[in-house]
Amino acid sequence: MKAQKLRTREEVLEDFARKGISIRGWAKKNGVSHAVVRGLLSGRLTGRIGKSHKAAVLLGIKDGEIVEGNDDE
Repeated sequence: MKAQKLRTREEVLEDFARKGISIRGWAKKNGVSHAVVRGLLSGRLTGRIGKSHKAAVLLGIKDGEIVEGNDDE
């Protein structure tokens, strides 16, 4: 499996702005809480476990594997 370059929080926000995507819209489309996505992009959450881990991996700001049924917070 090819390793993907991780993005910074700032790069994600710039990408959203460039594409006209809202955090809430992205979160809904990807099945995660918009509050968790906001927390990750503001630096308040680290994405270490549970739902924040899943969102961080989907955003491309963390290398990891999403394991279904592991939604601990």
